[in-house]
Amino acid sequence: MLLIDITLLQGKKNLLAFSAGVDSSALFFLLIQHNILFDIAIVDYGMREQSKKEIEHAQMLAKQHGTQCFTATAPKFESHFEANARNFRYDFFETLIKEHGYDNLLTAHQLNDQLEWFLMRLSKGAGISELIGLEPVSQRDGYRLIRPLLEYSKEELLAFLEENHYPYFIDESNQDEKYERNLFRKQFSDPLIAQYKEGIKRSFSYLRDDKEMIESTYEVIFREKKLIIVKLYNTAMKAKAADMALKMLGYLLSASQRQEIEKEKSLVIGGKWAVEEQDNLLFIAPYLTMNMPKDFKERCRTQNIPAKIRPYLFQEKIDLTKLP
Repeated sequence: MLLIDITLLQGKKNLLAFSAGVDSSALFFLLIQHNILFDIAIVDYGMREQSKKEIEHAQMLAKQHGTQCFTATAPKFESHFEANARNFRYDFFETLIKEHGYDNLLTAHQLNDQLEWFLMRLSKGAGISELIGLEPVSQRDGYRLIRPLLEYSKEELLAFLEENHYPYFIDESNQDEKYERNLFRKQFSDPLIAQYKEGIKRSFSYLRDDKEMIESTYEVIFREKKLIIVKLYNTAMKAKAADMALKMLGYLLSASQRQEIEKEKSLVIGGKWAVEEQDNLLFIAPYLTMNMPKDFKERCRTQNIPAKIRPYLFQEKIDLTKLP
């Protein structure tokens, strides 16, 4: 039932993003069935009385099956809950990945999530690379993000749990339509999946093929730490290339930011990322400002390294002779 090649997981250190809900519980027991070794990580947002029981359940499951369970308690977010919760969650996961040397982060996104993402992006204006934002396997900074369940609907995962009498929790906050994601799920993606599931599966397969063809117009030719250099074979694809690279670094572009990248050769995105185009190369790195020695700046100038990228190279002691 797993979508991806299990050899990506076998013999690797795997961390499962767990919530005790239908999706992550299904993935938990599927991994057990396939004899895949993994640990779990769960976040308590303190928004529901049930969350404490979910943490206890996760700890009990981990003990029963010989896996390690990591927990974190999020602070109270006064605004932008979904974005802040996501950032907290991934910061927690990435800290664990660095501390314990995990190769893969597994998430239980499924077909309903895929369609939900598609519709949310479609409503805001997006190209194919942004519409197909959830990939089965994607490379992040120092680990792979793997979504093994993208071809399975929530209904299919629920049936798997019920048939095998596996435990799971229902998160009642998923019914609250004040959150945009829940609104799209209840009003659009779930009803569409219920009636047109097989056609939607085929459409996503075709769209991934189209996306792969488009993305053949650029390629990552250098990556070290949080520096990415992309070769542009078609400069009209610059914004799509930047979107792909920043996703690898865990940052999602807005529609207006993509438009900025299309227009400008040198800019800072979100106050965090330097994006510079030079000689059909696209440089992306964290945006820093600092004093640098004259000889270092001269070496950068000689090698045509864009100015906004230089401070990160200097701070991280990246060997300039390795750069393309």
